[in-house]
Amino acid sequence: MDYQDLNDYELLHYVSENIEEANDIVMNKYYPLVVSIVNKQEKHIDNCGLDRSDLIQEGMVGLSHAIETFSEHEDTVFYTYAKHCIERIIISAIVAAHRKKHKILNESISYDDPIVVNDRLLKDSISDPLNILLSTDNEAKIESKLRAKLTSFETEVFELMIVGCSNKEITEILNIEYKQVDNAIQRIRSKAKGIIKINK
Repeated sequence: MDYQDLNDYELLHYVSENIEEANDIVMNKYYPLVVSIVNKQEKHIDNCGLDRSDLIQEGMVGLSHAIETFSEHEDTVFYTYAKHCIERIIISAIVAAHRKKHKILNESISYDDPIVVNDRLLKDSISDPLNILLSTDNEAKIESKLRAKLTSFETEVFELMIVGCSNKEITEILNIEYKQVDNAIQRIRSKAKGIIKINK
């Protein structure tokens, strides 16, 4: 059979039956999409321990995940689903790399006074949540409670906030409008304030 002539749904059917040739065709077909997404995100990896090849590798992992988990019964086309999976894993890799980069700095900051911690979290500074929530056991508990209240979109914004990304950088990384980021940050702060009040 010439798998080259099959559409995505047919190819994915054969992939589910462990036909390696079908899997290779899908991977090769969507490799340019991975490269395109990497091109958009490459500017966010300066001095964080990642390079272009790392992002491409992460993107291919995301594509492989999309191939394995996509169901044609979902209300979306494979291209859209694959793009989402690739973007999410690349963004996660960038966030993780920036977190690692800032770890020494974060661990060197002391927040022994809970009043100071709470005051810092309530400030309107994007970088404050990182210093506060990740510094001590108490703040780790607060962070855990906060994360449980965040939507998936708010979690993505929060992850980028705590590695020091500006609102503008978040809009570029997530490819969304500035107002969406600003609104998400306000909701995150509001939820954080509520948790702090409960834990006082």
